[in-house]
Amino acid sequence: MTTLPFPLSEEPDDFARERGRLLFAGPVDFVKGVVAMSGLPPADRIEVCFAGRSNVGKSSLINALTGRKNLARASNTPGRTQEINYFGLGERSYLVDLPGYGYAEAPVATVQKWQALLKQYLQGRQTLRRAFVLIDSRHGVMKVDDEIMTLLDRSAVTFQVVMTKMDKLSRPEREKNLDQVRAALSKHPAAYPEIVMTSSEKGDGIATLRAIIAGLE
Repeated sequence: MTTLPFPLSEEPDDFARERGRLLFAGPVDFVKGVVAMSGLPPADRIEVCFAGRSNVGKSSLINALTGRKNLARASNTPGRTQEINYFGLGERSYLVDLPGYGYAEAPVATVQKWQALLKQYLQGRQTLRRAFVLIDSRHGVMKVDDEIMTLLDRSAVTFQVVMTKMDKLSRPEREKNLDQVRAALSKHPAAYPEIVMTSSEKGDGIATLRAIIAGLE
């Protein structure tokens, strides 16, 4: 039997599931919004970041992970998130919400500033353990996604693809787009060799993603 490249992450066992649940059941607090590298909090704990093009469902996923409806501000206006937003998972780690990339309803100079900050962060944060790159299941990997993956390759930052909004597709559509994502990932050496499929609305994949984050050291 041939194993597919970039298989879907398996459901966590009971121990891993509980460890993930406990991590996100504890205190989750907004720490600060950062607009320049000088504003980053001390690098005194591990952190994971979430990157995705505008309107991919990043805020909704963070809210689903933490079980808090309004922790990350969701908006129907693409490009509203203009800062690197830090959230503390107790005293153990940081969850970092990066500015949406790609299309944004903002002046070109502002978008360029966000993109420059994003690059500086990815290349210069020693405590960053993994980047989660969110891909809309309905569209697969787009040019702007490929560009951020190339930046992660060059920065030697391991990234894992999280496909969002899986409930919006039929099974055949999902499999077709999953094949496209796998083909795109095969070109990126920094890609972690498993994909997580999620639905913030239905809760699919949330326990798996929590367990993955809790297992990072």
